[in-house]
Amino acid sequence: MGIHYIPAVLITGASSGIGRACANYLHQRGYCVYGTSRNPASYPGTPFELIAMDVTDESSVQQAVATIMESAGSIDVVVNNAGSGIVGAIEETSIEEAQSQMETNFFGVLRVCRAVLPIMRQQQSGLIINVSSIGGVVGIPFQGLYSASKFAIEGLTEALRMEVRPFGIRVAMIEPGDFRTGFTANRRPTHESTQSTVYTERCAKALAVMEADEQNGLPPEKVARLIERIIRARNPRLRWVAGPFFEQMLPLIKRFAPSSVVEWGIRKYYQVE
Repeated sequence: MGIHYIPAVLITGASSGIGRACANYLHQRGYCVYGTSRNPASYPGTPFELIAMDVTDESSVQQAVATIMESAGSIDVVVNNAGSGIVGAIEETSIEEAQSQMETNFFGVLRVCRAVLPIMRQQQSGLIINVSSIGGVVGIPFQGLYSASKFAIEGLTEALRMEVRPFGIRVAMIEPGDFRTGFTANRRPTHESTQSTVYTERCAKALAVMEADEQNGLPPEKVARLIERIIRARNPRLRWVAGPFFEQMLPLIKRFAPSSVVEWGIRKYYQVE
């Protein structure tokens, strides 16, 4: 009888939301799951192993990867899920707030990729799944910096996929729409946008639509099942959309409809006319 190999899976941002749902699901499915959190001690009792990692800190990322290698001996799948969101007009977003958004959502992904790629090249195998967003396909009004960070993930993932293909490393990304997670409550307004400004009314309307969609959205376990589909695919495609039907159609609509029509539809939907 042959030895059954259990893939080691690293999932960043696994203390809540999509990351936790994915970690729980893959653990139940028999994968060797290592989730990460900045403060793992605050989340006792997780069925999977939750280790410390702050994706904005290079030494923290390197230490977490070393811990997994010491324990599992390999890293077969990485799900770059850790992220945060800010809301506010671009004019009312400070450079420091914008940098903080990019530090987590973009440079955090880059740090993790750089840490695991030498391991995967040596293994001549591996899978990296970057979590983008529908907001990385279309710009969302009053979430401009969040969208910018996810647009950056799209470009990074496209290029990385081609660069590492000869080493047996597969790369894909998920573009989730609205799901019921703690992301809604954790979204932070920019400092200036909390004052009464020319953008206040329209920003509030857009935010109300976003929050309603998220609170009435699909359970994050749907993304978890999609993650396993990607893992099991021999040659996974680049983009995987997860969400309600309309959100799944958005990439196609943007590709084939005139940009003026797409923009009009987004403005109407988020009530920012």
